[in-house]
Amino acid sequence: MVDTMALLPPFIRPTRMTRSARRPVAVLAADGLPADDEVLLDVPDDRLGPALVAAAAGAYAPAAALLAETRERGEWDDRDRYTLRLAGFARSRPDWLRDWRAAAPHDPDALLVAAQLAVDRAWPSPGRAELLREVSPLITAAARADDRDPVPWRVALDHARGSRAGHTYFGELWEAAVRRAPHHWGCHVAALRYLASSWHGSHRECFDFADLAAQDAPAGSPVRALPARAAFSYLTDRGATGVERARLDAAADRAIALSALLPADRPWPAAEIRNLLAYVLIRLGRRQEALGQFGLIGPYATSFPWDRLSDDGLGLFLELRAEVRTACGTKPDDGPEIGRGRRARARGH
Repeated sequence: MVDTMALLPPFIRPTRMTRSARRPVAVLAADGLPADDEVLLDVPDDRLGPALVAAAAGAYAPAAALLAETRERGEWDDRDRYTLRLAGFARSRPDWLRDWRAAAPHDPDALLVAAQLAVDRAWPSPGRAELLREVSPLITAAARADDRDPVPWRVALDHARGSRAGHTYFGELWEAAVRRAPHHWGCHVAALRYLASSWHGSHRECFDFADLAAQDAPAGSPVRALPARAAFSYLTDRGATGVERARLDAAADRAIALSALLPADRPWPAAEIRNLLAYVLIRLGRRQEALGQFGLIGPYATSFPWDRLSDDGLGLFLELRAEVRTACGTKPDDGPEIGRGRRARARGH
């Protein structure tokens, strides 16, 4: 058994919080929830939106400027999620990224997006491990391009999980990542997912890691919600046992406390944490509290966790939101038992 203590950050340093985005104008129902057609999935913030629009037109300069700004300011959580979104966009529209790399082959930001894209493309393949080995030099180049940046190390942690790397090697990557940003959300999620995978579903140890990381994180840090992420993994693992109900409730309580500190109009980190928390609360039967989180979510649905459970993530969000409203007496029609209508299944990475 791997000692989870070895994966905890050796020191504490606060990370920068993200900027808020402009809240969409939504018409609210009597219970304060926006109508179904007002709910947006993965709405980009005011910084990412223009970069995506430009990329759709084949221009890479706004994306390059955005990622350069996050690197210069040390906005690592923002940098990570922007990288994921830009790489996701490049899967179907790669021309702008190809032009960017041709114009600036050693640009740290272009290398980072290219490394993420390469991992994303390799992941669904039956030959994932072999394809990921071919990606290693690109991840190394991205990491060497700016030694301060933890995001290439998050990509490396995902890469290690996909290539079934051993614990010793993964531990070395982890130490390098947290040395650069001890409370980086993406690196912690990557570590949690590696531990769950390498332990073949030993959820108790994953909770040990998540709880200790959350305790060490400063107030307002997304890492405070890591136990809720561990709870999601447990609750969606059919047949999982070994985690006490009190521990699941404690994970939800910690995430509720974090949610209360986050602005209502911020897609990140507030929306993703609240979407995750809403599902966990539904599965725990805490429906009134789930309804409260849906109220805070407003129009900001996020792909995670819903796309891990259904091919139609937004549809599942709306379906379960409606069931919660019915169960809490805010709508007159009856609904089925909450959270049990669809089975969780592994999707993406």
